[in-house]
Amino acid sequence: MLIGEVARRSGVSARMLRHYDRLGLVQPTSRSGTGYREYSPDDVRRLFHVESLRSLGLSLHDVGRALDDPSFAASGLVDELAAQAEERIARDTELLTRLRRIGDPRPQDWEDVLGTVAMLNDLGSVSAGKRQTAALASAGDRPIPADALAEAVLREPAPNVAGALRWALAHSGGDAIGPLREGLNSPDPDVRRRAVDTVVEISHPDSTVVLREALCHDDDQVRRVAALELATRGIADAIPTLIEMVHDGTNDVDAADALGMLGSADSIVAALMDGIDDSVVRQRVAQALASIPGPAAVHALQQLSQDSERSIALTAEYILGRRE
Repeated sequence: MLIGEVARRSGVSARMLRHYDRLGLVQPTSRSGTGYREYSPDDVRRLFHVESLRSLGLSLHDVGRALDDPSFAASGLVDELAAQAEERIARDTELLTRLRRIGDPRPQDWEDVLGTVAMLNDLGSVSAGKRQTAALASAGDRPIPADALAEAVLREPAPNVAGALRWALAHSGGDAIGPLREGLNSPDPDVRRRAVDTVVEISHPDSTVVLREALCHDDDQVRRVAALELATRGIADAIPTLIEMVHDGTNDVDAADALGMLGSADSIVAALMDGIDDSVVRQRVAQALASIPGPAAVHALQQLSQDSERSIALTAEYILGRRE
């Protein structure tokens, strides 16, 4: 086949075919009497091999090595190309996210665009002061998208900046709940703690849903923070975790106060009194009962006032006296 027909059938331009010929990548087997390039079936087959390898991202140099050098390792190059593709996808994804964040507030002119870009840049600055200023300014005329604030708070190590970001997110409604829910599943415990600390400050029905899910979390700290907040929202699902906190002595005073917010249910008192063979645990339970209203708590304190451990009995008697 002459070069024109090869170009027509393969979709490779005649100009590129001549370039391949000069590089020695695909050279026609012969020439016609008038000097035109003539391609044999093997030449065309090699051309399709070249195009296939180019579609994977190989340079022309590497295509030639892959076809002609028996020692050229395919697996290593494929792994390298895959890594390069992942980097490109990550860069493009970051760019797409950035463009959407700039476009979400529907900028009126380029000044608005540049202002949003500047705030996003400040949010990722190495300066904690700039990050904090951007967080506080996001509640103004040029708000930062909630998902950008959520990503920032999840990676923020400075307490003051994290507090400003949580404040900003508390004013954003439920738009940040998705990224924060993902943060709760992070392998990094610091990210998980930042996520739950932020969710508790967002007054939105979706945040309550996320906190209820967090009661089953493997991270004890996440479960406990969620339980304390759910108690303030009147969610009884938090009771088992709060009971556990009293028994274990982990934020037991806060847990007792939270149980008191959930009312005087006999089941709360029964759960507190269940399996308290250890004297240290009984002491904590006696102190926790001071926060719980109702006759069931009084009856439990009367039992503990007869405890063989004098300190427990005295604690229970004192609380009973205060209640009277």
